[in-house]
Amino acid sequence: MPDYSEHQKGIIKRYYDHRDTIALSKLAETVSDLYVEDNPGKRKRAWKSVRTQLIAAGVPEREADAIVQDEDLGKVAAIVQQKS
Repeated sequence: MPDYSEHQKGIIKRYYDHRDTIALSKLAETVSDLYVEDNPGKRKRAWKSVRTQLIAAGVPEREADAIVQDEDLGKVAAIVQQKS
């Protein structure tokens, strides 16, 4: 593992301290994109991303899988609003 400067260590620490907030921001953007996306391939990739972001935001895997399987944007939007 490379040696990091104190500045770099601070950046890395802050990233991991705010990882859930970053995931919620990305999740909100993805929800907005899904509302207007018509391309089935892009929608499939976006839902895969939603699952990853939900888990990173602290949602249990089983719940994230159920939301993605149902493709329920309302639940995703509610989670973003609740956790923000």
